[in-house]
Order: sequence, then C-alpha cells, then structure tokens
Amino acid sequence: MKAWVFAASLVALAGASPVMAEGVGSEPLTLERVFASPALSGPTPRAVKLSPDGQWVTSLRPRADDRERFDLWAMPTHGGEWRMLVDSTKLGTSGILSEAEKMQRERARIAGTKGIVAYDWSPDSQSILVPVDGDLFLADLNGGVTRLTQSETSELDATVSPKGGFVSFVRDQNLHVIDRASDKENRLTSDSSETVSWGLAEFVAQEEMHRTRGHWWSPDDRLIAVERADEGGVAVVSRAAIGADGTKVYNQRYPLAGTANALVELWVMDPQGKGRVKVDLGTNPDFYLARVNWSADAKTLYVQRESRDQKQLDLLKVDPATGASSILFSETSKSWINLHDSFRALKDGSILWQSERDGYAHLYRFKDGTWSQLTKGEWMVRAVVGLDEAKGRVYFTANKGDPTQQGIYSVALAGGDARPMLGGKGATGWFSASMDAKATRAIVSHSDPITPPPVWLADSAGKRIAWIEENAVKAGHPFAPYMGGFSVPMQVVLMAADGTALHGKLIRPRDAKPGQKLPVLVWVYNGPGAGRQVTDQWGSLVQQYLAQQGWAVFSVDGRGSPDRGVAFESPIYRAMGSVEVADQLAGVEWLKQQDFVDPKRIAVYGWSYGGYMTLKLLEAAPGTFAAGVSGAPVTKWELYDTHYTERYMGKPGDPMTPDAYDMANALGDADKIADPLLLIHGMADDNVVLDHSTALMARLQGAAVPFETMLYPGQGHGVGGPKVSVHLWTTILNFLDRTVKNKD
Repeated sequence: MKAWVFAASLVALAGASPVMAEGVGSEPLTLERVFASPALSGPTPRAVKLSPDGQWVTSLRPRADDRERFDLWAMPTHGGEWRMLVDSTKLGTSGILSEAEKMQRERARIAGTKGIVAYDWSPDSQSILVPVDGDLFLADLNGGVTRLTQSETSELDATVSPKGGFVSFVRDQNLHVIDRASDKENRLTSDSSETVSWGLAEFVAQEEMHRTRGHWWSPDDRLIAVERADEGGVAVVSRAAIGADGTKVYNQRYPLAGTANALVELWVMDPQGKGRVKVDLGTNPDFYLARVNWSADAKTLYVQRESRDQKQLDLLKVDPATGASSILFSETSKSWINLHDSFRALKDGSILWQSERDGYAHLYRFKDGTWSQLTKGEWMVRAVVGLDEAKGRVYFTANKGDPTQQGIYSVALAGGDARPMLGGKGATGWFSASMDAKATRAIVSHSDPITPPPVWLADSAGKRIAWIEENAVKAGHPFAPYMGGFSVPMQVVLMAADGTALHGKLIRPRDAKPGQKLPVLVWVYNGPGAGRQVTDQWGSLVQQYLAQQGWAVFSVDGRGSPDRGVAFESPIYRAMGSVEVADQLAGVEWLKQQDFVDPKRIAVYGWSYGGYMTLKLLEAAPGTFAAGVSGAPVTKWELYDTHYTERYMGKPGDPMTPDAYDMANALGDADKIADPLLLIHGMADDNVVLDHSTALMARLQGAAVPFETMLYPGQGHGVGGPKVSVHLWTTILNFLDRTVKNKD
C-alpha cells in the first residue's frame, strides 16, 4: 500500500482547542443536553427563503420551549426587524395527520417536527401558503391569516399559481383548485381510486428522484400540467407499523427492484379542468417522469424523461396546445445519470443545463442546437442558486479546489471564468446560498466543524447586508458553555489500494495523553448520492460527545460516494458492497498505523446505507473490528425500491450480471460475522422496511450466530426524538463500552 498524504502534519492538530470568546466554557457534554432544547447549534433558522421579488426574507424558527415546534417569521430586506408572521399554536388545527402526509414528511426528512414544517411564497410575492396539520392557510405580509381548507383529509402538494389567481392542491388523490377571486373550490379530476392519483408525485419520485411536485402551473396562470399516476401494477407490500399501543398493517404500493413501477401520464388542462390534452411521452410506458418545467412565455412545456435503466435522459419539447413532443437533446451514460435541478429556460429560447458528460458535473448552455460549456475542471457544480438574465450571470455552489468544502461562484452565460462570490481563494468551510427570482439578493449560510452556522442576507456580490441569524457563540449562546471542550476534526488524505486518494476525518479526545492507545469508532456511510461524512462543516454533536468519552471517531468517503466525479462514483455500478468496503478497510489499515490507536479496539457504526456497510465490513473482515452497530440496514437489495436500487445495480437477474444482487446483499455471508453485533431498527420504517432486519435475524439465528437487537416501536427510518435519541445512544454506548472500550 502506498504512503498516506498529509498524515503526519494533520495528526499534530489533534485535540486543538477552538478560539474561545469571552463567556465560552468547557463544560462536558451529556447525551441529555445534546438532544435537549434549545439546540446547541443555536437559533439556526430553518427553511429560510427570499420572496421572489427579493423584498422579504422568511424562515421557520423553533419555539424557545419546544425545539420541535416551528413558527413562521419574516423580515423586510430593505431594513427592519424580524417579527412572527404566523404563530403555529393559534391556527386551531387538530394536529392529526393522514398516513399519506406522514409518509410525505418521512420522505422529506421532517417527520417528528410540529407546527409549521413547510411553506411557499406565492410567485407574485404577495402571500405565503402555509400547510399545517393537513389544512391550508394563506398568510399576508401584515400578519393576517386566512384559512383556505378544513377537512378530515389532508391537502397535499399545495401551491399558489404564478400570478396569484389560484391555489391548487390534492385531496383524496384528485386535484383541486381554489379561485382566489371567488373563493370557489373546483375539483378538476374525478377518477382517482386506491391506485390512481392526480397531481401527486409518485413514491419513487418523492423518495429517490427529489421531485416532490406532481402538477405545474404555466407562468400566465392559464394552464396546469398534471401528472396522473396509476399504481395498479405496483407490488403490494404489507408494512406493519408496530407501535407501543398496537400494530397497524398498511398495504403499501412499493415498487420493489425489478418489479413494475407506477404508470405515469402527463396531461395539460385549464384551471377548471377543461380542454385536457395528453402529453406524448413516447411509446414505451416504462420510464421515469424526472422533471417538468415551463418556458417563460408559457408556449413550451419541457419534460425530462428518464429511461428505466437510467442510462438515458431525454429533454422533450412539448406543445401544450396539442401534447405533441420532440426530443430536443439526450444525455447518455455507461453507468447511470444523476438527476439535477439546474435546468432553466431562458427568455431568449436557450437552456441552462447541467451535465457530467466530461466526467464532472458542469454547467452548459444549449442554444439553437449548439452547446457551450460554461464551467470546466476536475470539480463539481452542486446546484444552481440564482440566475440574473439581465446581467447574464448564473450563480452556483461548487467544490472547486477541495471536495470537502463548498463555495458560491458565478459565471457569465456567455462563458468565461467562474468567479468566487463566497469561498475559494483560501476561504474555508461550507457556504450555501439561495437567491430571489432575479438574483438581486442572497441568503447565505456558512459553517465549519466547530462553528454553528450563521445565516445572513447578502447582495449579488456576496456583501453582507444584514444578519438573518448571527448565531455568534458568546455568553448566553446554548453552545457557549461547551465550545471549549470540542475537538477540532482533522482532515486526512489516504490512499486506496489502487492509489486513489480518499478523504478522511478524525476526531480525537482533547484530553488524550501522549502515548495513550485509544478506542476508535469508524462512523461509516459511503453510499452513493448523499450522506458524505467528510465535509468541512458543522457536524455531529454525538461525535463530539464520543470524543469526550474517550473515543476517537474516524470516517472515510470511499469510492461510490458523490461529489468527486463519474470515475470516483461509478465503480460500485452493479457491484455494491465491493470497492467501498475495500476503501473503508484501507482506512482501518491507516488507523492501525497511527501510534494513538489501539488496533484491538476499533468498532464500526452506520445507519441506513451505513448500516448495510457495517454488515458488509463485518462479513468481509472478521476480527478486524471489535464490534459493529448496524442501524436500519438494507440487507437484501431486492426489497428496496426500483429507482434507487436499479440505478446502481441494474435489474435483479440481469443476464449481464446474474450474480450481482447475491454478491451485494448482506444475507449470503451473514454466517461469517464473528464479532459482536448490535442491530437496530424502527418498527414503522417505510423506507428500509423492518423486513430487512428480520431477514437478517433469521439468517443469523439459523447459523447460530449470536447478536444483540434493539427495536423502536412507532419509529420510522430516522429513529429519534429528545428522549428516544438519548435511549438510542445510551444503548449503543453501553454495547460499545462493554464489547470494545472496556475490553481487556
């Protein structure tokens, strides 16, 4: 194995203290304080948005006495104070959610939050649509709130039309529209059923494609493009939501890998549901409706159609008057195509686009059949955050220069060098941004591993106009009593077996003595698409708690993880559980060479894909780890959904790789697990269903392999809550202390 880069110089930083302001202390963390209110990260606003005209900034803020309940606050961008716009406790809702809304919240990763969990500005910037507990409210900028609906069934996917004339939503699987001039509610569709829905994104679109909308208004309010999804052919999975007060069984339509997806159609109609036109999406019904957008003049509907194998993405140009379509251009890949949200239809008829065609995610402009590449280099564009067509500039986030960091940049639509707005040129940390419709204002946040993120309002050059939340760690800040006890994470670069550079992160106890041999917890995810562990941003408080308990915490982003280009991400294609396992083991070999590591006391922990990786690591290298903790793991990829699984694995039984699933699954080699294992799962998980863990339990029991289990009644994929989280981590640490830390 080759030498590791930077290792010696960075290890010297272990345990370094953060710069401490007056009033900052070094109190030890407790699990109870980590998960209690107020949050240690400070008053960090959630869902911060600019009004489309850039005149207002809004956010959701937790109540001081309940970190899980949020209210809506607003501030004018031209100067003024923050004020509560909508008090969630005064809206008079039942607080009872339908199962459909619970599942949507789970897929949006906001399950467990209360009050106002989401909202949307009207495109005309005159009002804000606020869904609360299944009902809809419309807030004005003077603090007035109008109730739009009150029904026993949740209203889903609600939106205000671009010119503000209508509010649309889905109730009982049908699309409804409220005419704001008359307050009359119209039901536009009527043939919904248990398996047919109008105006909603189907399951895999919400869960895996990052498409949450199922209907799209034209810019002039004249037409709506509406998805119709028929799940009649989708497999029925009996999902038992096991709670403390009993068990509810849901017959959920869940497209298992290799089985039928929902049949999706796209229709165009007027706000009364009349003049319906079916969009021509091709003769092959087995495709994914990836994205839908309108042109600025409402004369063209753009549809992104993705092939079932996800190797081809077509941009269709649709005539909304007839539904006729033609392919404007196509993207192709030898492995898979990563979807994006960078599409913009420009007023001159050209298109802003993102592609990985040169091996890295970059921006392109398509005009009159000709491509112009706007950004280039061995780095990745992450997202378009703003577009100023008048000045001809597009703003975006990217990891230019360092894959562990993120900056904000801009580039001319005519081409040229990418200019840093914030980040780059020696600036460190993680910058994020969003902008108004004309990119005149930006909401910017920044963090590093030991600094909770501040959020501020900036102009298009990045100059701060006003604090949205300064979040300065000083006397009175929730984090202040504990900041001095935090350890600065070290970033290391090590080499995979083939010489590929891998980025790692290490947190060491501040009070470690010279020559002391430490137990290490390898905190793993390494899945594609999300979940990177090695980023230069505010991170896990639990990891800092572990460091204060005497653990070193180590993570590696191996191959298969995102943000480093096609060549780095694609080696897991039809080979999950192979190269990323090898890269994690390379990280363990690096650990063993460090003089502060006890090689006999290295444990591994992961959740979801990380839980899967924990099992694969224990199976691949018995005796390497003193113990493993696997949370909500995928154990059999045939049980996971089509869009995610087939993107990386192809269909089960594909003759090109007939053994791919057997090799990737965590069941076939389960009898090789020889180290202590703690298996954890939420008993109402609708993402990685409990069947994954019960299948593993049966396999381990059948092979007489001992293991420990903790199940959480009523909990979904993300097990948590102030008290439940304390129980979860107490359980994990009791196990790790017994099997690893205090091991002779």
